[in-house]
Amino acid sequence: QLQLVESGGGLVQAGGSLRLSCTASGRTFDSYMMGWFRQAPGQERESVAGISRRGNTIYSDSVKGRFTISRDNAKNTLYLQMSSLKPEDTAVYYCAARANVLTSSHVSIDSRTYENWGQGTQVTVSS
Repeated sequence: QLQLVESGGGLVQAGGSLRLSCTASGRTFDSYMMGWFRQAPGQERESVAGISRRGNTIYSDSVKGRFTISRDNAKNTLYLQMSSLKPEDTAVYYCAARANVLTSSHVSIDSRTYENWGQGTQVTVSS
């Protein structure tokens, strides 16, 4: 089972940028589909972005054009570059992984699809 650890969260002003990282244990990182999700206080977990084993990406409408998901399989690391941040982006951000995806190009941001989750990192955007 993949162990995931997020980092890079913090406090940033509206309009600023942050890069989140998610480091995975194990030697099979490249066999996992990966995703980023977030949860604000009192709200349900929300999809942010996903990336296939091959590097295909998908984004939620709320972050499209502002966030970029990427992966470095050699470093067992998933990234989320966040730009033009808004106060409504404030949340705990989680990375997640799913193995045994049928094709290397398949990607999903349905949280029910994912099996392994990190502990989360807090992102706070001030106005």
